[in-house]
Amino acid sequence: MSGKPAQPVIDTHVILRDGEKILFSQRGGPYGHGRWHMPSGKLDEGEPLTDGAARELYEETGITVDPARLRLVQTVHHRQSAEVERIGFFFEATEWEGQPVNREPEKCLALEWFTVHELPEDIIEYPEAGLRGYLDGHGPLGEHGWQ
Repeated sequence: MSGKPAQPVIDTHVILRDGEKILFSQRGGPYGHGRWHMPSGKLDEGEPLTDGAARELYEETGITVDPARLRLVQTVHHRQSAEVERIGFFFEATEWEGQPVNREPEKCLALEWFTVHELPEDIIEYPEAGLRGYLDGHGPLGEHGWQ
């Protein structure tokens, strides 16, 4: 270990939950093409976590959520590669305004609701680690990709 401070990318993920249903986005870009994840994105410099999560949700889906209504439910420290690590903050949203619309068709193939009992089979591993940690109640922190 070099003792050099970590410089992880900070991600926000929103678990938009309507009872037993969760909104998923199907990736259209090169990373994870055709696979599923929850609305997510990178935090901008100088932006509070909840504001970033609400902004990303709106940019991708048109859904408006009050940042104060987002509940932090899971954190995942993810090693993407030898050079890149990420910290993902997973927020649950159960109150919002609007109907989901694919606002980024160049990045997203589809938005679709799945029940917690019948999740899509092809969820990207990193967001799946956060979702499973949240659904399974295994504590507030998950680590992924460090083996």
